[in-house]
Amino acid sequence: MSTVAAIAVVMLALLHVYILVLEMFLWTTPRARASFGTSEAFALETKAMAANQGLYNGFLAAGLLWGAFASDPVGFRVTVFFAVCVAVAGVFGAVTASRKILFVQTVPAAVVLALVLLAH
Repeated sequence: MSTVAAIAVVMLALLHVYILVLEMFLWTTPRARASFGTSEAFALETKAMAANQGLYNGFLAAGLLWGAFASDPVGFRVTVFFAVCVAVAGVFGAVTASRKILFVQTVPAAVVLALVLLAH
């Protein structure tokens, strides 16, 4: 994997670590509520659900980091798999929750996937 592609993969992973922190630990704070467009009451009612979502974002980040640092062919395959997972999750989120997710999650994943494929 090229250096540019590897850096892009790590950046995508860090985005998902940030989402993990927002969903697992900061869900009821004004910052997270503003990011996700939720009210204080909704955030309090859905805190456990959000933590679960955060955990899944952590798994995506872990897979992307594994792929970025594993040697090929494993690194390439793992990176492609997790980048596709991020893109699919983003499309689903955009359709079911907010169109904003398409630009926050799917577009970066598609860019990373393109860079990884071009570097291979």
